[in-house]
Amino acid sequence: MSFVLTQSSLRDIEEKVERGERLSFDDGVRLIKSPDLLAIGRMADLVRKRKNGDSVYFIVNTHLNYTNVCYLDCKMCAFGLKPGDPRSYTLSLEQIEEKIKGMAGKGFTELHIVGGVNAKLPFSYYEEMMRIARKHLPGVHVQAFTAVEVDYIARVSKMTVEETIEKLREAGLGSILGGGAEIFDPEIREVISGHKTDAERWFLIHRKLHSLGVKSNASILYGHIEQPEHVIDHFVRLRELQDETNGFQAFFGFAYHPANTKLAEELKLSGETTGMYDLKMMAVARLMLDNFPHIRAFWMMIGLKLAQVSLSFGVDDLDGTVMEEQILHAAGNESSHMTPKDTFINMIREAGRIPTERDTLYNIIRTY
Repeated sequence: MSFVLTQSSLRDIEEKVERGERLSFDDGVRLIKSPDLLAIGRMADLVRKRKNGDSVYFIVNTHLNYTNVCYLDCKMCAFGLKPGDPRSYTLSLEQIEEKIKGMAGKGFTELHIVGGVNAKLPFSYYEEMMRIARKHLPGVHVQAFTAVEVDYIARVSKMTVEETIEKLREAGLGSILGGGAEIFDPEIREVISGHKTDAERWFLIHRKLHSLGVKSNASILYGHIEQPEHVIDHFVRLRELQDETNGFQAFFGFAYHPANTKLAEELKLSGETTGMYDLKMMAVARLMLDNFPHIRAFWMMIGLKLAQVSLSFGVDDLDGTVMEEQILHAAGNESSHMTPKDTFINMIREAGRIPTERDTLYNIIRTY
């Protein structure tokens, strides 16, 4: 398949993409800096079609945010609160069981569990949470905890990462989440997330997961103080680990929402990302992450309309229906907590693609 080359300053990169060649760091920086969004979109769409044809995936899932207590105090986060804050909460195992019971029979194939880093919770809490999910939602894949959560669960429990993962898997964990990556550059990471798990530890945990046969995803937090070089460094490092392990299934971006965050207050950041930058981020991810099977648009971050447009900018996955979500909404996100399956199907069809319902591991449940 080919497309018409324009007189764009990106013509040499277009030729590389058409030949199926890997793009360099410098190529990536040029793409991020280029205003030629349509040329970038054409290239990303070509790669998307080569990898996934006209299928666009989605999953019927729901979220459980078990605590908003967090000791990390990341400046870019509006969700985590100190334990003494009157707005803080930690669900008891009994409350978790009631919530999970209420999810049974609703058609979900994935339960997405994520929370803050609460050092007061014993390891038995996490194990029992997994067992409760397995008991009341048999057949539902439990995708839980970011590498940051796994790191601190292991540290607090005085276990190795491998022991922690193995015990959680025995209790019912199916895979972990791709969050917590933020930006890997240490100077930027220090500013936006302080003493959160560093990039090396994040990679260690995902490498260990992959060696144990556990799939995971990867992400980026963008739209704050990062520069193009930081974004492309992030992509290249993810690409290198994928070359090594082939354990990542999908990549997605979190657009930074400044509302209610210390970072925005200290650095006087007020504006959210633009639609142009959101689309460019997904398209460049598709071009740089040539060994990732899927690029996912997180509709709760960028809105359903822009997520639909992103299907022409390298995206082949619209994420999940989501029944309840609190982390993004704590940062002022005003999107709905849930999108019905029929909405995804209509959006995908209108874009001229094939709606494809999947499970967590990208096994196809049904095409529409």
